[in-house]
Amino acid sequence: MSAIRRRDTRPELALRRALHRKGLRCFVDRAPLREFPRRRADVVFPQTRIAVFVDGCFWHGCPEHTRPSRANARWWTAKLQGNVARDRETDARLVDAGWWGVRIWEHEPVEEAACGVSQALIKQVVQNGVRTAGKKGTSVFTQGKGANRIRVIVDNKTGNIITVTNG
Repeated sequence: MSAIRRRDTRPELALRRALHRKGLRCFVDRAPLREFPRRRADVVFPQTRIAVFVDGCFWHGCPEHTRPSRANARWWTAKLQGNVARDRETDARLVDAGWWGVRIWEHEPVEEAACGVSQALIKQVVQNGVRTAGKKGTSVFTQGKGANRIRVIVDNKTGNIITVTNG
């Protein structure tokens, strides 16, 4: 198991590239909660309090792809159930601390996963960001500072999102 990568897996790199193409900048392999330094998210947006986990189908019990192990079945079943229980506990602790945990399966299409992450970011900024009046009937929601700042411009009449900028 020492050969299993903890970070920079192919699905994780693909997601990070897709997020970067969308103009979103993030932290990589970081613990969102300081009191749990070993529970590390693959992608973290600290200003909007969003932690993204790219879960492998085998290690995290994907309902689509998980198959029971033939060799040492009892040990593997306990190990994988423990992983799933730890994931649920991490999700609960994130929610208690005011974070959003976004879980993505490694088999999900990258662009769909990136859209899901960006939608979570937009929703979080609109719900918790600072609202100011924009130009010609728009509202600007801002959260964060400097390079981590995210701005969402919304049309007041329709509620549609006009633009999202990072930095």
